[in-house]
Amino acid sequence: MSSADAGFDRVAAFYDPLARLVFGNALRLAQQAALASLPPGSPRVLIIGGGTGWVLGEVLLRRPEARVLYLEASAVMLAKSRETLQQRAASHSGQVEFRLGTEQALRPTESFDAVVTFFFLDLFEPRRLQVIVERLNHARRPGAPWLLADFRPVRSLWQRTLLLVMYRFFRLTTGISGRTMPDLHRALAAAGLTQHRQELFFRGMVEAAVFA
Repeated sequence: MSSADAGFDRVAAFYDPLARLVFGNALRLAQQAALASLPPGSPRVLIIGGGTGWVLGEVLLRRPEARVLYLEASAVMLAKSRETLQQRAASHSGQVEFRLGTEQALRPTESFDAVVTFFFLDLFEPRRLQVIVERLNHARRPGAPWLLADFRPVRSLWQRTLLLVMYRFFRLTTGISGRTMPDLHRALAAAGLTQHRQELFFRGMVEAAVFA
């Protein structure tokens, strides 16, 4: 695992407050909208790049019987996610496996009823992005939904400026490979996925979408 993959160690302490300062509740609303499409029952869910773990509580709130693999490249973020789970849903701790690593840490035989990527795919340059998408798609069971919450390519000057500032900040602080917002829909379509739902937030800059 490269130092760039683990770069969010450096921003873990202030990542959530910074996101709320800039975007208010828009990012969390987008994640909640995407999670409305979680499969029923007791699905096996892959969450990759989940940050400080807020999404874990949301998944278990909606699907109390879910079994979750929480895959995170930042050791500090992973530790914070464990703390968050203990605070929000300690009784479900036995249903969650915390694993340090990237998509390469997925085992060849593992498969999931849902794949969750929230504000994660936008971090990578196109070639690495396609590798990640293909690996995650391989782990997706037939027909399983891919739940996406992320930023979108934008046209207005203020949104382009905000994205530019964000990419420069995170390249400096975390070493992410992405320089501009990638076309996530094209990357997912190249892996054979089709969009089934979409909701927009923050004046169209943020989306919740479901692919399968």
